[in-house]
Amino acid sequence: MTILNIVSTASRTGMQSAWMAWEGLFDQITKIRSVSVTQYGICKLVVRKHQGKSIACHDGYYINAGDYVGELHLDNQKVLELSRTKGADRTALMTARMLRKSLEQISYAMEHNLEFRKVKALTGITLLHRGIIHGLGFNQHPIQSKCLRIWLTIYLRFLLRVLHPVGKQRVKQSSSKLVPMMLMMSRQTLLHRYQKEVQS
Repeated sequence: MTILNIVSTASRTGMQSAWMAWEGLFDQITKIRSVSVTQYGICKLVVRKHQGKSIACHDGYYINAGDYVGELHLDNQKVLELSRTKGADRTALMTARMLRKSLEQISYAMEHNLEFRKVKALTGITLLHRGIIHGLGFNQHPIQSKCLRIWLTIYLRFLLRVLHPVGKQRVKQSSSKLVPMMLMMSRQTLLHRYQKEVQS
């Protein structure tokens, strides 16, 4: 390994550590501003009220302003640990499998925990909607607000550059495809899809 590579690796590790420290602070703020924050495997489930326009799920259910939703947030610390030990391709596969397992756990909690009875849908925002969520049951919606879309694009691309092993190259080569999308899955679809998987 050359001196340049050593310096680059040290710089990247430093940026990752700084980012995770920021996320720790953000998690504390999120807990204060949300109804609840719960960990399920590789996902954090943040329950809060939906704001903005009504959104249609693909099964015909609508999520309206004021309805409770569960926001899904990947645990970036766990993803970072995987990327450092498993490599980019294996990390993507393992993350997708762990995400499916988290959805099974969340489905069970939605059905059995009283605190989640009012949650009408799962939502999330991601750049990786073309790969990581394939076959999981979400439908996609563009971010309606132009200002929010621009901010999320900058934020999520930077996150990808910092945490993903080949994030810098990926942003350069596929920037036109790395557009943030909102993911949505109704409570009914979640229970129907993942309770069947748990029982099978």
